Amino acid sequence: MYILGISCFYHDSAAALIKDGKIIAAAQEERFSRKKHDARFPVNAVNYCLKEAKINIKDIDYVSFYDKPFIKFERILETYLAYAPNGIASFTKAIPLWLKEKLWIPDLIKNELDGYDGKIIFPEHHESHAASAFYASPFDEAAFATLDGVGEWTTSSWGVGKGKELDIWAEIKFPHSIGLLYSAFTYYTGFKVNSGEYKVMGLAPYGESKYTKLIFDNIIDLKEDGSFKLDMTYFNYCAGLTMTSEKFHNLFGGPPRESESTLTQKEMDLAKSVQDVTEEVMMRISRHIRKETGMKNLTLAGGVALNCVGNGKILREKIFDKIWIQPAAGDAGGALGCALYTWHKYLGNERKADNTKDFQYGSYLGPRFSDFEIETFLKSKNIPFTKMEESKKAETVAEILATENVVGWFSGRMEFGPRALGGRSIIGDSRSPKMQEIMNLKIKFRESFRPFAPSVLGDKVDDFFEIENLEPYHTSPYMLLVADVKKELQREMTAEQNKLFGIEKLNIIRSTMPAITHVDYSARIQTVHQETNPEYYNLINKFYEKTGCAVIINTSFNVRGEPIVCTPEDAFRCFMRTNMDYLVLENYLIDKKKQKDLESDSDWKKEFELD
Repeated sequence: MYILGISCFYHDSAAALIKDGKIIAAAQEERFSRKKHDARFPVNAVNYCLKEAKINIKDIDYVSFYDKPFIKFERILETYLAYAPNGIASFTKAIPLWLKEKLWIPDLIKNELDGYDGKIIFPEHHESHAASAFYASPFDEAAFATLDGVGEWTTSSWGVGKGKELDIWAEIKFPHSIGLLYSAFTYYTGFKVNSGEYKVMGLAPYGESKYTKLIFDNIIDLKEDGSFKLDMTYFNYCAGLTMTSEKFHNLFGGPPRESESTLTQKEMDLAKSVQDVTEEVMMRISRHIRKETGMKNLTLAGGVALNCVGNGKILREKIFDKIWIQPAAGDAGGALGCALYTWHKYLGNERKADNTKDFQYGSYLGPRFSDFEIETFLKSKNIPFTKMEESKKAETVAEILATENVVGWFSGRMEFGPRALGGRSIIGDSRSPKMQEIMNLKIKFRESFRPFAPSVLGDKVDDFFEIENLEPYHTSPYMLLVADVKKELQREMTAEQNKLFGIEKLNIIRSTMPAITHVDYSARIQTVHQETNPEYYNLINKFYEKTGCAVIINTSFNVRGEPIVCTPEDAFRCFMRTNMDYLVLENYLIDKKKQKDLESDSDWKKEFELD
């Protein structure tokens, strides 16, 4: 039996396909359309899933959509009515889209999936999140928490999964939302809502928690059990076109920072403060869930579950014995969750977990390309290349990395979720003191303060990082836990360096791996395992044999403002637009220095949009 899951029309639309309960394929639409956070119906992602399974739409038994559009529309109408006549500008912008498209999901699905005439299932938004967390996890039974902006009415939920059963026990309703609180500060600090939240998290260690008390005293009433209410007079998202109100601006001493303007200590302190508030909410909810459910295991989903600093804190405080976080925790993961929900909860199919490995397969669920396809592409564009012997590939690339070169790494299936996990990654030497600046400014074209994540051999992680409760799923294969660099690898700051504030801290060498060590000695780690990604594991292992360091830099294979690359052509275009030194397309090595003739060919540059 085939079940197709779909999420769309808010942000990060995606499709996922399961066969008899097993995940076959999953991908975000943005990777194919090349429009970041594409919210349109995921026609390309659907077509990929069908192609991967070698079926057509008539083979699909059920289609599942990740939320209930009518209930979401009810919430939107009720909210506008409650705030009328305020919000008329937002109302006139939103309602035509609903009346034209979003209310008619069953008809739209059948029109887009030409030939499908089966049943369409509509779990609630947070049921889809919960299903993506629990059913894909390694656990027979576990508590779950889902925290995001808003679904239909629910903004946070928790409950219990046992076998095939999944039940929500408690919810927090709109407009009270920890996700929207974080997004409000994202907006106020000058970043884009629904994509800049991770920038706020990365900025936080540069700041001090100067505004935390102000937030607790004025904006959020947080109870001991993790439930909370927001004072909505500080916000504008219910009926306006912005996140924050004048009252919010007055509380924090001025209007929001303009996008792309200079970051000041104020933004850093705001980021640190809202991060601390969010962590406290996550901790209190987690403690309450453990107390109420008695469960030893916790699974997490929803956009807030991408807050790897908060996740790491839950793990370190040992509130639960084991935790597992859905790698596609945001709305894209809802496509997978609603498909799994349909198989287990709606259709009642049994589920057996062994508590040692999850059902996500490393989240390598996207397309891959054969050597034949890659060589055909390279030759058709007259691109100079070298074909590496498969047995020597890891050693060749490890040597390139060890001499401080930046490499675009395109290998195996594309990742599902926002993190590059060694399928579509830009990689470099973590020991290099200049690598963070080079990769931020010359490769990624992004803010200099942004930290880079390390990929580390799973069986060597405790040699380099302070990560506790080591279990197969606590080795952070999905880059969703933060841990400190080992004390013995850290470099103590001088008295003079300790006097520095904010961005002045950036270029201080803090460890033997300065390129991946954040200003607070932390790192967002990805552990790499032979069983899920042997190619990437072998590469890092060869690097370890050469250097004694089992850690490399891993950042997503894209430039600022673009989605992660999907195809060899996407990868080559990104390679040529940046100062990367080498590109690896499976077994093919492309050296930037050998592309000089192509770089001077105006017709070629026009074809690849390089002008």
